[in-house]
Amino acid sequence: MILLRPVPYGTGTRNDIIYIMNIQDAWEKALKKTKIIRPRAQGLQTFSDTSLSYMFLAEALVNKGDTIVRQGEILVEKPAIILPSNLPLFEGFDFEKEFDLGLDMVTNFLLVRGVSFPSMKYNNKAEALKIYDGHVEKAVEYYSDMLQRKEDVNMGLVVGSEDCWQFSVLIFICTQIARSANTDIKRLLDNFKKNDKPI
Repeated sequence: MILLRPVPYGTGTRNDIIYIMNIQDAWEKALKKTKIIRPRAQGLQTFSDTSLSYMFLAEALVNKGDTIVRQGEILVEKPAIILPSNLPLFEGFDFEKEFDLGLDMVTNFLLVRGVSFPSMKYNNKAEALKIYDGHVEKAVEYYSDMLQRKEDVNMGLVVGSEDCWQFSVLIFICTQIARSANTDIKRLLDNFKKNDKPI
């Protein structure tokens, strides 16, 4: 588990460096541990907001052998070719509470690492947080089978580490956006040509 010291950000002190290193550790851990077991089959909407459902599984930090099941939904605003001057907004990810970070610090952290987002607002709503009695591998098998039986093409299944779940969910979002990017750009340009007006 990554322990973060609460420090004020933006003061230019040595504590800021420790603080950034801790979020860097969490980011690197998420990059290593995140596995997208089942992506969303359906592409994201081009001309309207998309509701992106996910189920995140992680080994429980307290009760070893159990799995944390975090189910949620992210409302992703429609993409744009020309981005507004504002930075992306991440709501409902608990960065402030769990990492003691301001949202602008998280956004800057991601942008410095070349992570950019074509939509400007991502609103995460937690729907359920429960414990699955069994190891992650068993939980993956169970939930994969359940989603298959339900023929749920909208729900993504992601595995990662519980102490950096926010970054794992953002990685999931990025993969979904990347899968839709070519189609979105083509549709946006076609719409622009057809209507002869800005997108």
